[in-house]
Amino acid sequence: MPPPVRRFKPLDFGALDKAIRTATEAYRFFTAGVPIIKMGAGGEVHVDVPVMYMDFAVDRIHYDPHADAPSPKGRPVRARAEVDSQKVREAVERVLKEADVIEAAEFREPEDAWVIPVAWNKIIIMHIKVSENGEEIIPDYGLTDEVRRYIK
Repeated sequence: MPPPVRRFKPLDFGALDKAIRTATEAYRFFTAGVPIIKMGAGGEVHVDVPVMYMDFAVDRIHYDPHADAPSPKGRPVRARAEVDSQKVREAVERVLKEADVIEAAEFREPEDAWVIPVAWNKIIIMHIKVSENGEEIIPDYGLTDEVRRYIK
């Protein structure tokens, strides 16, 4: 027996426009959280910086200690380097001020969410998830829990 056919809702360009506006307006209030620094067995370091909004993590920015800058989304860096947590956080705060919310989106059906990219220096460094109706920022609850465990 063939699998059931899923019913798709019509594409709502009004909700898409609203999602981009919501992401852009909320972005002004995003801040760099406490960097999550993990040491590998071989002495290499991996640094992610959570991006916070209203005490919730929205996404993580991969940080490249050699470049002293973000790494593109999907390219986490493992490097042998000394890392100063405060300097990393300050660098990402500067990057957040320089970055732009891109006026485009993809839709992730399993989450019923629009995903709006944020770019800095021609690379996508993070995504902002917005509800299907375009009205609410959707936190990354798993990352939020990780942040809360990490800073205790």
